[in-house]
Amino acid sequence: MTDHASNGEATGKLGLAVTYSSPASQPFSFTKSLDGPATDNVEARTQYLKALRTATLAAQDEINKELTARMEEDKARDAQGAQGAADDVKEEENYGEEVQEED
Repeated sequence: MTDHASNGEATGKLGLAVTYSSPASQPFSFTKSLDGPATDNVEARTQYLKALRTATLAAQDEINKELTARMEEDKARDAQGAQGAADDVKEEENYGEEVQEED
């Protein structure tokens, strides 16, 4: 939140915050504090928007890394589950029969 002083100058901290949560994985968050424009002039606002864009790109990179890691974990978990299911089907097909192991 920005507080405006009586002389028209902006004071205070602003921030960019992102939080991700999922029932299947640990939550993560990204927070970046930004200084609000010191004045209402165009140059100060331009510098603030430049910093906001940089922070947004950094957040996007961090989010992409985190979500990619979670997708890889999900794929590995699904692959283990699929292998277990295939073993269960094979075991059920051979139930009660003597199975020769092939080397």
